[in-house]
Amino acid sequence: MAGLFISFEGGDGAGKSTQLALLAAWLREQGREVVTTREPGGTDLGRSVRELLLHGDDVDERTEALLYAADRAHHVTTLVRPALARGAVVLTDRYLDSSVAYQGGGRGLTAERVEELNLWAVDGLLPRLTVLLDLDPTQLPARLTGAPDRLERAGAEFHHRTRQAFLERAAAHPERFVVLDAARPVEEIAAEVRERVAALDDAEGAR
Repeated sequence: MAGLFISFEGGDGAGKSTQLALLAAWLREQGREVVTTREPGGTDLGRSVRELLLHGDDVDERTEALLYAADRAHHVTTLVRPALARGAVVLTDRYLDSSVAYQGGGRGLTAERVEELNLWAVDGLLPRLTVLLDLDPTQLPARLTGAPDRLERAGAEFHHRTRQAFLERAAAHPERFVVLDAARPVEEIAAEVRERVAALDDAEGAR
């Protein structure tokens, strides 16, 4: 069976990791090999980059964007592409669209510039499906657990800009994105995600 690449996107606290885990369990029940990962942090290098970016000293926006892109290039080369090549389903918590939204929209570097950088970093690899869990940023404080990281501390206006950037990106790429209300019950969201993934598998089987 062909490999399948799916990303989960959205603001902090939107429930990406929960939905990713539920989809992974369902796919494994179908007999698929599933690789779950995240950005940054999907590799040994990524875990070091994650600690620097989310819990280290403040860095300027260009340095931040470049660090995310460097981690993404390594992640795709060493983990994502090999898994897809052997027919696995790869589920990632964040991918290129997060950089476009957070560094492009939130930090103001412009979406076009950040997208160009990251498409180069991953040699053009995009997910077949991107699940955008849309959450009003005013709900963020109630969903946070533990001490907030650098991005979670960036302020309300930053998170509103990031959300808008995600929605604009989804509107520009409807063939890849499905936008779901993250405030809905967890199982309702999971059922809709499964339905969309099953449709992808059916489309692959019909080719």
